[in-house]
Amino acid sequence: MSDQEPQSPQSPNQNKKDAGQIFLEEAIAPPRQTTRGRRLLRSALIPFLAIFTGLLMGAIIIVLTTPEVYAAFRVSFVAGIKVAWETVAVAYGALFTGAFGVPSEIIAAFQSGDPQQIYIAIYPITESLVAATPYIFAGLSVALGFRAGLFNIGAEGQIFLGAIFAAFVGYSLKGLPMIIHLPLAFLAGAVGGGLWGFIPGWLKAKTGAHEVINTIMLNYIAFRLSDWLLTGPMQRPGSANPVSPTIMEAAKLPTFFGSPVRLHLGFIVALLVAWLVHWFLFKTRWGFNLRTVGANPNAARYAGINVFTGIVVAMSLAGALAGMAGSNEVLGVNFNLAMAFSSGYGFDAIALALLGNSTPLGVVLASLLFGALRNGATKMQLVAGIPIDIISIVQAFVLVFAAAPIIIRTIYRLKQPTEAEEAVVAAGWGGK
Repeated sequence: MSDQEPQSPQSPNQNKKDAGQIFLEEAIAPPRQTTRGRRLLRSALIPFLAIFTGLLMGAIIIVLTTPEVYAAFRVSFVAGIKVAWETVAVAYGALFTGAFGVPSEIIAAFQSGDPQQIYIAIYPITESLVAATPYIFAGLSVALGFRAGLFNIGAEGQIFLGAIFAAFVGYSLKGLPMIIHLPLAFLAGAVGGGLWGFIPGWLKAKTGAHEVINTIMLNYIAFRLSDWLLTGPMQRPGSANPVSPTIMEAAKLPTFFGSPVRLHLGFIVALLVAWLVHWFLFKTRWGFNLRTVGANPNAARYAGINVFTGIVVAMSLAGALAGMAGSNEVLGVNFNLAMAFSSGYGFDAIALALLGNSTPLGVVLASLLFGALRNGATKMQLVAGIPIDIISIVQAFVLVFAAAPIIIRTIYRLKQPTEAEEAVVAAGWGGK
């Protein structure tokens, strides 16, 4: 007689996973052959090198477009190199101080204890955070779409719809306390953007119409709708300018410091929303289902996941996030709605999502970078005489290198990652 006790028979559902479930978990799970730290380092290497290479290419453009450099090269090669180096150093030095302030001045201001001096010293940093806030919302919008296998190129239009809804609620409702009016106006923007995202999501799920085409068309509809409203129903009474009435004080996002600092509560809300998006995507069953639809809709359908609902919900949530960017600009910065109020946040968000590898933390870091570049560019133009458009060129180079990592790997002779490590990026581009 055997010493081992016979094992009781197990039901098919005990300690046994469905084959489809195993496939889905393997498809979207991170690679197991490397530690978490090494994965994080490897995933951050390409964006870091993309940023560095973009700044390097920007420096080359600065040198090639500066007449003083050519004049110095006519004197001697050494003089030309010296002037080229000084030009780039002055330009990027002004970019840095314009984005983060002068360290010595910040230290001196805190040592003085004078609040007004402190506010002036930290003003560049706070302005960079103000500029980064709409980027965070818009970048999260595109990143969430990527995770669901959708290319939400309509974030710009969704920002406009969010701004329209937020502005209308902000100025039309009177007599409400801030604790009611402010959340109501902010969430109204999310509803407006969500509705503008629902339309292409429903068309994609119902008819198979490609979301890129639909969102591009909806962008133009949003632009023209905004123009019509600001020259008609939403135009400020007695004003000849296409601008809405100023929102009520109760609908304005409160600021943290005194004048001239404009840093407001929207930045904290953006960070909170980024955390919520991370929690939703990676800690909940709904987020798992959404990522599964993005990784492989056929396998998701086999596992019993409603692909139709996943697509519609993903695009609606993406639109809501972009709509929050519009709310932020109306309620925290401009306090009204004007024509062409958004300077391309929705389109820059594509670069942010790519640079951040479609992760909330990556999007936040990329948004802080783009906010600093946008804010520092003004001082760079004033101090170094470098056109502000050079920042757009740097951002374009960063986008190119982030979207085509094979270029970075070729330049810096990096090892090609395994197929599993590339799965998330492939799914983010809508790979099926």
